[in-house]
Amino acid sequence: MNVPLLDLKEQNQKLRPEIEDALGRVLDTNGFILGGEVAELEKELADYCGTKYAIGCASGSDALLLGMMALDVKAGDEVITTPYSFFATVSAITRLGAVPVFVDIDPQTYNLDVTQVAGKITDKTKAIQPVHLYGQCADMKALREIAAGCSVPLLEDAAQAIGAEENGVRAGAMSEIGCFSFYPSKNLGGMGDGGFMTTNDDGLARKLMALRVHGSEERYYHKWVGLNSRLDGFQGAVLRVKLPYLDSWSDQRKANADNYRRLFTDAGLSEQIGLPFERENVRHIYNQFVVRVPNRRDELRAFLTEQGIGTDVYYPVSLHLQECFAYLGYKQGDFPESERASRETLAFPIFPELKSDQQAYVVESVAKFFSI
Repeated sequence: MNVPLLDLKEQNQKLRPEIEDALGRVLDTNGFILGGEVAELEKELADYCGTKYAIGCASGSDALLLGMMALDVKAGDEVITTPYSFFATVSAITRLGAVPVFVDIDPQTYNLDVTQVAGKITDKTKAIQPVHLYGQCADMKALREIAAGCSVPLLEDAAQAIGAEENGVRAGAMSEIGCFSFYPSKNLGGMGDGGFMTTNDDGLARKLMALRVHGSEERYYHKWVGLNSRLDGFQGAVLRVKLPYLDSWSDQRKANADNYRRLFTDAGLSEQIGLPFERENVRHIYNQFVVRVPNRRDELRAFLTEQGIGTDVYYPVSLHLQECFAYLGYKQGDFPESERASRETLAFPIFPELKSDQQAYVVESVAKFFSI
């Protein structure tokens, strides 16, 4: 049996007639850059996320950079964040000449350990940037209390977490700015790059809308130095087709996660495989299903590849140990939980169209590995 880490064929084939009609609308209107489809998508996304504004841009990486720019993060400023995330989380900070101040992760959720945040705040702290990793929100209640106490804004890296919730509030609605990705592997993925930002602040919305078009509110007049980061009309049209299905896809990912838990438990693998932890009062959307495999992660991954099962490691190198960030002066051992996660975590297939017999095959293969 072949079980890919991600397979979009079935999903896209079912939606193909709707997508072709939507692309035709863009061709008919010539709304290729931003345009009507993007404007309508932004309204629908704001409604979905429970925010006043949603603002499209060219990628999730740009969303983070634009968010930092809108918060006036500049050279020498400090931004508190996690070392265990995708590269763009930290590159958005360093591209502005600011300094990432890392806080280690909670070993259960892989999200920023909020108990360590207050101790990292200085008079140079310009923002706190939690990441909602794998589709589960960081502890935003605690972070909001910390941020309010020191008048520092929060910027949510919600690239993997559209529709995730804490206490009924959705990702992107719990901070000054939320940043999202439409990379094809996301729960709501486009057919190319794309991203968006959310905010409830009128001034920040105005600035974000200008920054994505070279800092211009009126053509050829530039209030700020911005980026060329516009969501194109074709992506907007595709995403409008997909958005009504998003909750059902995320619910199916959760059902697949629950089925994995049952199968791994029934197979007696709970000691060999550390299953994902869900916080209370959250909606986990399972962009990834990530387990822990102490000591034998790489062996297991190689074995599963031989069995035709796709896996991935998110992420094999903690960001504080990346070569390009050596100038920050961090060393091995500075963030032990992040480093341990980079050695032990492994992602299994979790996409909505994953079949129960495919999941059973994954678990049977894992059991076979540990029986050898």
